[in-house]
Amino acid sequence: MAKSLRQVLRAEEHDLKTEGQALLDKGEVRTDEENARLDAISARLTELIPLIAHEDALADAMRVATYSPAITGVHNLQEDKPWASLGEFLSAVGRAGMPGGPIDMRLLAASGAQSGVPSEGGFLVGVDYTTRLLDLAQQAAQLWPLCDNIPIGPGSDGIEAPYIAETSRANGYRWGGVQVYRRSEAGTVTSTKPAFRQFDLRLEDLMGLAYATERLLRDATALDAIFTRAFASEFAFKMDDELIRGTGAGECLGLLNAPALVSIAKETGQAAATIVTQNISRMWAAMPARLRGGAVWIYNQDCEPQLDELAIPVGTGALEPRFVTYGPDGILRIKGRPALAIEQCETLGTVGDFMLVNWGQYAVITKGGIEAQQSIHVKFEYNERAFRWVTSNNGAPKWKTYLTPYKGSNYQSPYVALATRS
Repeated sequence: MAKSLRQVLRAEEHDLKTEGQALLDKGEVRTDEENARLDAISARLTELIPLIAHEDALADAMRVATYSPAITGVHNLQEDKPWASLGEFLSAVGRAGMPGGPIDMRLLAASGAQSGVPSEGGFLVGVDYTTRLLDLAQQAAQLWPLCDNIPIGPGSDGIEAPYIAETSRANGYRWGGVQVYRRSEAGTVTSTKPAFRQFDLRLEDLMGLAYATERLLRDATALDAIFTRAFASEFAFKMDDELIRGTGAGECLGLLNAPALVSIAKETGQAAATIVTQNISRMWAAMPARLRGGAVWIYNQDCEPQLDELAIPVGTGALEPRFVTYGPDGILRIKGRPALAIEQCETLGTVGDFMLVNWGQYAVITKGGIEAQQSIHVKFEYNERAFRWVTSNNGAPKWKTYLTPYKGSNYQSPYVALATRS
């Protein structure tokens, strides 16, 4: 069977790229004749790229003409969702980014904006895909969905909210200074009022960069699967990681760096890199009683052998702790609350390896979906294309410091960790 012009052009392109790459790899040892040949290859590839793009566009048009029956009297769904998948969209972006490449009109309709110079921006992903990608990332995360998620509307870059500056439950300190008196004490009544502080959280950009070869750009199905999975997985990992150890400078403030964290010291004589039942009891006691119902335990998987071997010393023997159980679903529960293995937790023996947290007391803010743009480096061959993904979010604990209880000297907080055991 005779080859089509499209196949002939692509075969020539492949051969020229292979030959040109071999010459480029020789570097400074190239001869004058080889440099001249490299220039000739570059010139020919420049001619081939728009020719191939033209043939691709013709082939696409023929497929539509051949397989699209004439249907009338129905609503055209393409007007609402013009792309079958993210991969199809990215493939169209790749073709449009080549010099002289065809621009699919759906790019303009779906994006609402575009840059005439692909190397300086490209086409924006439609709202339906940016929202889907962000949803997938948040679903893949384990901790982010547990937080108090606050969407930020148009025209805003963060939130400001007053909160009660309560650091102690002692008389005269509750609600930041409110106190009431019995009538018989009227002669000594002192006026009081609540003390407020400002909770201020600003959006910060979280950016990812991915590369796609021209071959991958031609396979919309594979492109959709690879980019969607990679984005959801990596953004989810990063968001969860910041919730634990973020510095708060241009990123989320992680609990390990939060002033409100209560760190429970190891027991006297406790061996290094161990967890004992007294650790768990003291951590549970540090969680405010009213917040225990929403608390979860998180731990590094290295801790599991220690949790399985927990025991309560009794004379010369020991009892299994009844507050550590596995449900029929295989989920570990401690004090009735679920325990989740999180790879972002520190390894066994280090602060952050075993924590008790009420994530409802941690605020995260998000705005919109994800902005995605593409860029092409103009050189003699176009092997890869870069895609940039940017989303805006941030997070911080709602509590600014731990709480001193009304009676007792042990601090309380919704964020409790077990101190280093070394």
